[in-house]
Amino acid sequence: MRAIRVHEFGGILVSEEAPAPTPGPGEVRLRVHAAGVNFADTLMIAGRYQIKPDLPFTPGIEVAGEVVELGEGVKRLSLGDRVMGAVDQGGYAEEVVAEAARFCRVPDGMDWAIAGGFPVAYGTSHMALTYRARLHPGEVLLVHGAAGGVGLTAVEIGKALGATVVAAAGTAEKCALARAHGADHAINYAEEDIRERVKELVGGADVVYDPVGGDAFMASLRCVNFEARLVIIGFASGDIPQIPANYLLVKGLTAAGFVWGAYHDDHIDVIQRSYTALGELYAAGELSPHVSHTFPLEETTAALHTVIARRSTGKVVVLMDGES
Repeated sequence: MRAIRVHEFGGILVSEEAPAPTPGPGEVRLRVHAAGVNFADTLMIAGRYQIKPDLPFTPGIEVAGEVVELGEGVKRLSLGDRVMGAVDQGGYAEEVVAEAARFCRVPDGMDWAIAGGFPVAYGTSHMALTYRARLHPGEVLLVHGAAGGVGLTAVEIGKALGATVVAAAGTAEKCALARAHGADHAINYAEEDIRERVKELVGGADVVYDPVGGDAFMASLRCVNFEARLVIIGFASGDIPQIPANYLLVKGLTAAGFVWGAYHDDHIDVIQRSYTALGELYAAGELSPHVSHTFPLEETTAALHTVIARRSTGKVVVLMDGES
């Protein structure tokens, strides 16, 4: 099978023939149709991810494809099922093997390009806002990086959950995209002060969804309501903020970290329930997944550079030849 391989951390990606994987007990083998591109992939390739695979390896943690082989004991999926989900590695290849429990069926009407970029971003935002932040209808949700891969999904899900959504992004175009996906208000933080605009628009935020970190997070601490919840998704800005404990004390704030992938090991049932809820939201027309760029497998390096350079909005997806 064709696969993208990493032979040296931080080195070039190579498209080459690799052995086809074989599923073990509880696993399935997929013929991959699409693979989502995530910032975590770039860290893994550089050797700076929390999981450092043995060399050589095939990157790619998000896939959609067709079940072509069942491992011993697999009953929740069947041959021919269209599924999507997360894997530890191996997504940038024509085939991949992973535990059956990691996958859910692709909703009716969803094409491969959307399915390939759906699980990580929507799964992250849905669980962060429901399971971690306990977002309630009528609350104010502030989303940073609101036109990015996870941020845009947080805007949609927050609106579907009945929140007033304030989207913060770095350009007028990105603000417009966030509004088109349901944001009630948008703040262009390249031209506007986040703290002042939040106070002017809504008075304060009850939940902050932050994949950016840095100055955006620090501004959030100063424009939240009493007992607000701040969910830390990542640090796309490159700056890891230090939280003054007195801010948490005086306003009764909760700051919680959230890494969606970690729940595959200890709380897979929570992820499966989230997938079910997301499928219902998609079927009801509440979600409009946005894929800004697609690339063939041989151009995976270009796909990754698009994410690193922040030239994308929504998701970037690698498609096998001829897929859509």
